[in-house]
Amino acid sequence: MSDTILHPDVAAGAGNLELKENTTVVVLGASGDLAKKKTFPALFGLYRNNFLPKDCHIVGYARTKMDQKEYLSRIKSYIKTPVKEMEDQLDAFLKKCTYVSGQYDQDESFQRLRDHLNELEKGRPENHRIFYMALPPSVFTTVSQHLKKNCYPDRGIARLIVEKPFGRDLQSSRDLQKSLEPDWREEEIFRIDHYLGKEMVKNLLILRFGNEFFGATWNRNHIDNVQITFKEPFGTEGRGGYFDDFGIIRDVMQNHLLQVLTIIGMERPISFSAEDIRDEKVRVLRGIPAIEPKNVIIGQYGKSLDGSKPGYLDDDTVPKDSRCPTFCALAVYIKNERWDGVPFILKAGKALNEQKTEIRIQFKDVTSGIFKDIPRNELVIRVQPNESVYIKMNSKLPGLSMQTAVTELDLTYRRRFSDLKIPEAYEALILDALKGDHSNFVRDDELDASWRIFTPLLHYLDENKEIIPMEYPYGSRGPAVLDDFTASYGYKFNDPAGYQWPVQSTLPTKL
Repeated sequence: MSDTILHPDVAAGAGNLELKENTTVVVLGASGDLAKKKTFPALFGLYRNNFLPKDCHIVGYARTKMDQKEYLSRIKSYIKTPVKEMEDQLDAFLKKCTYVSGQYDQDESFQRLRDHLNELEKGRPENHRIFYMALPPSVFTTVSQHLKKNCYPDRGIARLIVEKPFGRDLQSSRDLQKSLEPDWREEEIFRIDHYLGKEMVKNLLILRFGNEFFGATWNRNHIDNVQITFKEPFGTEGRGGYFDDFGIIRDVMQNHLLQVLTIIGMERPISFSAEDIRDEKVRVLRGIPAIEPKNVIIGQYGKSLDGSKPGYLDDDTVPKDSRCPTFCALAVYIKNERWDGVPFILKAGKALNEQKTEIRIQFKDVTSGIFKDIPRNELVIRVQPNESVYIKMNSKLPGLSMQTAVTELDLTYRRRFSDLKIPEAYEALILDALKGDHSNFVRDDELDASWRIFTPLLHYLDENKEIIPMEYPYGSRGPAVLDDFTASYGYKFNDPAGYQWPVQSTLPTKL
């Protein structure tokens, strides 16, 4: 297939130089869940597809004391090798992996890490280093300072990959930024939001700007409302203590869902360069006023209706009087010419009835005159699982009558691209960091603008103790008022007989 995208000429600098050799990846927090479940499997995926730099070393660093054998068994624990070829590749990958244990706040520990890196890099003309911080935010600052002081390369490029959460509100986010600024330039920092690495989110730019028929209708004259939905079918599963510090708004909405919104709402960038794309995303964020509490509902899951699944407050790690929301639905508006008056409804929740992330764009009613109550068109982009894009449209039902039925134009990835593997989000993002491509990472002013939108709401919920989240049963669709909430922003549920995709509903609509 030909490459149809123009790649902009960007002045080469340390921040956007592709690292093809003489590179070491240091995973800090190597004994933690994130590293085991996401970082190491992603690095292995890049290795087996020959995307890691030539002779790349991978060094794990954490407080946990363990020998090389135990370290390698932890790396392997979440990597599946269904065939012998992959087993052999994993064995070769593990030979690149070494481990150093040490504290996060002591120079001596980081000097040991530096000595280990120097030993591995002997004989190299350059020593590029990527530091992946799979760490809790409480140690971001001290670790980044010690890395700069003790492990910054003297003959190469350094990059710092930082995981969310980037603060708890606008002030803490700015404090975190200020703590990184003296040691790390913005071009060296890669703030990961793994939703930006998901295939369908990356595809949004192509769908929007590579198809004229979408471009012509992508505005307030044709679109009535937009919903961005994140649903998880499980609760906190014993990790409620961590979740309770953040809640669903900080955990999912201020970052993942807002990032998706910016791509849906942005204007066409001048080019596909990282800065041009991020400039347009920031313009969208600056056009969104702070969220008003009247446009928000929050919920917290209770026991399932059959009593088999525990409620949020039944988790031993959660305070018994916790008001932490595990569900939230809210509406935001973009105050610009394209989107003025169109509600963007963000919904996110745990312990719901299914796993799903999708974007649902509902178009305005067809002009009346020859139809009565004909359903609206919808463009649905399924981010996960079962990646797909489909358009719900009206068609004549085959036969002698003039009855209409809701049908779909359907692009389901696993059918259309059955021979292609969809990469994991972390694989895509680590590769982008190696290439020096910032497009799918969050810039400092973008982070600032996103916290400005959410901070007043978060403070309002934290300070007003009388606000109690609505309880909803584990395994349900969310609070009972949810459908009324979305309907109040113009969303029309026009499938009373239950439209099932991709099975066609043959409910007739009267002419």
